Amino acid sequence: MSQRTLPLLIINLGGEMIYILDQRLRAQDDNDDKTQRGRWTDDDRKRVMNDIVATMFNKAFLEELLRPQDLYSHRALRTVLTRLAHASIMRLNPLSMDKLYDLMTMAFKYQIVLCPRPQDLLLITFNHTDTIKELVKDNPSLVNQINEAQRQLIEVYTPLSDGEFQLIRHTLLVLFQDMQIRVSIFLKEKIQNPNGHFVLQTSGPVPYGFEVPGLIRYFNAKGREVRRTRFPSGGSYTSAVRQGSFDLSGDRVTFLGTNMYNTPSPEEMDPSTTSNSTRKPKQADTTPNPLATEELNLLAKLMGGMEMEKILNVDAGFKVNLLASDQEEEGIGISEETAHQSSRVINIQATQDQLASTELARIAGEFDEGGSLTEGSGNKGDDLLAMMDEL
Repeated sequence: MSQRTLPLLIINLGGEMIYILDQRLRAQDDNDDKTQRGRWTDDDRKRVMNDIVATMFNKAFLEELLRPQDLYSHRALRTVLTRLAHASIMRLNPLSMDKLYDLMTMAFKYQIVLCPRPQDLLLITFNHTDTIKELVKDNPSLVNQINEAQRQLIEVYTPLSDGEFQLIRHTLLVLFQDMQIRVSIFLKEKIQNPNGHFVLQTSGPVPYGFEVPGLIRYFNAKGREVRRTRFPSGGSYTSAVRQGSFDLSGDRVTFLGTNMYNTPSPEEMDPSTTSNSTRKPKQADTTPNPLATEELNLLAKLMGGMEMEKILNVDAGFKVNLLASDQEEEGIGISEETAHQSSRVINIQATQDQLASTELARIAGEFDEGGSLTEGSGNKGDDLLAMMDEL
């Protein structure tokens, strides 16, 4: 197990969480009745994004994160990410955080599986930080924080050997190997099977520094090449012309780690183009990806009605209860009830079949075992959690 895995894990998962929350808040702002009191506005979205990013790239937090240490368990990771999501006025209940955590982890697992070379994990991380910088570009202080975090990542990770990056990738794959959660956007693009396994394409560019498969060279005892033969490789491969930039800014080449909730071009939707290619990445389009519509609709339910109460000009957080009893997110009938006007808890009622109820109850029971979430995290992550409490 590599002790340099945790920083890449937290930053990439945090980046995926920011993508999801930002897209959900943008969609809510577009769809809601602007005249209704307490609805989310673009200023609210920016505040949430700025608060989460400021906590995620806080200097003290990053220093603790970059310290060599063992990888956390899923329970401890979820605790840290829950604190991160709650760094602003937004509050998610445990079931809502479960859904958000599943989306984050499966997106990052997909990126790890398709990673052309182990060291390209750093390029994936930089894609996340570059996109986050674009989201908070109106706040120069936050942009400087992210730039400083990237400098630290460059200083720590660029000297590592290929073997050390391979150990980091192996550590991440071991962590996610039992997670086979189906995600609708992956299923629709046919890059995930109904059983939750990802589909690996036998086509596209090979990793930088490698040759296209299909050629066998024969050498004599003196090391001289004597003949060549070719064999069918079983795929359509192309050579990688250049490698991505590991600098503070530049062409990362790979699209892994970019915001999949934005509308991609037809080429970008082809999994074979998500790794090294000869074209330059285009500026992200903020138009929602039609293929992500179902996933974002689930997130709409996850975030409830997006209503928050503001009492006497005092900013207050809001809580969301998703599927208050044993509801599944794909239920059809949805209604909101507020017992009192001063209440800041939104209850959502949804219908579902018995099988879904049993499965959801089982999953929720697993998280309930061993006490509360923070208690279940053990000693791992205590320093980070204490650090986040002080921010």
